[in-house]
Amino acid sequence: MRIVYFGTPHFAADVLQYLLDHGVNVVAVVTKPDKPQGRSGTPVPTPVKLVAERKGIPVLQPDIVSSPEHTPILAAFHADLFVVVAYGEIIKQHLLDMPKIACINVHASLLPYYRGAAPIQRSIINGEKETGITIMHMAKKMDAGDIIAMETVPIGDNTTYGELEAELCAVGSRLLLHTLHEAEKGPLPRIPQDHSQATLAPKIEIEDCQIHWNQPADTIHNLVRGVNPHPTAWCPVIVKGQNKRLRVIATTVASREPSNTPPGQIIASSKHGLQISCEPGILHLLQVQLEGKKSMSADEFMRGHPSGSLLFSF
Repeated sequence: MRIVYFGTPHFAADVLQYLLDHGVNVVAVVTKPDKPQGRSGTPVPTPVKLVAERKGIPVLQPDIVSSPEHTPILAAFHADLFVVVAYGEIIKQHLLDMPKIACINVHASLLPYYRGAAPIQRSIINGEKETGITIMHMAKKMDAGDIIAMETVPIGDNTTYGELEAELCAVGSRLLLHTLHEAEKGPLPRIPQDHSQATLAPKIEIEDCQIHWNQPADTIHNLVRGVNPHPTAWCPVIVKGQNKRLRVIATTVASREPSNTPPGQIIASSKHGLQISCEPGILHLLQVQLEGKKSMSADEFMRGHPSGSLLFSF
């Protein structure tokens, strides 16, 4: 089969690498344009582009892939399948209809739940105990196509976004390869989604990552791990009279019981970490990073910032 692969970030690059390692015939790759980064503004290729270039696969980087000028370019590859993994753009119907067999997508949730750009982060932030991978036929509406295959993955109480993403990538790669083999045998299944059960997982914005200490300890802990390693949870602090931003990288829940201490107050500080009151509960901070400083254990941070010089705020 001839496959055109659409994808952009590291997740999509790892899936592409897995397919290539298992002999899948990817005849072209479509990815987003290089983005300038750093002070120099030097354009940086997408992770998917780097994988494709190492294998000598033609790479297309249109600003908008569904623009009419790109239709004949894609048609010239005579694809049996379009495979889309975290590409970063809604693909219009005339392209969805182009492949001989199907246009399929790998989505990191158990659809119809968590449709959108951030299903992994949102599932952790919301305290879900399981998620998974869905392979689906693509439709004009976002993440609303008929389901081909699905596999469930549990979420541990302390699982981070980075850890869950890696596990889902491995599961998704295997399930996608199996789906491609099934496509060679005949028509792929079509199980309609129950659209009445759909939930959304919009992109994570920096304001979504702010900690509010008047929330339960579990809620804050889920936020911290749901945006670890990026973009990372944060809270405002006052350090020696100056307003700063403190990134909170790792936590555990020390207590779920109500306390007599107002939320956002330091309850205890030791070599094992820093305990902050919530509403209800107590959150144990393990690793933090003050703006302009390196990441460090909460104990190391407190040695340089005695509790009398530090105030957590809302």
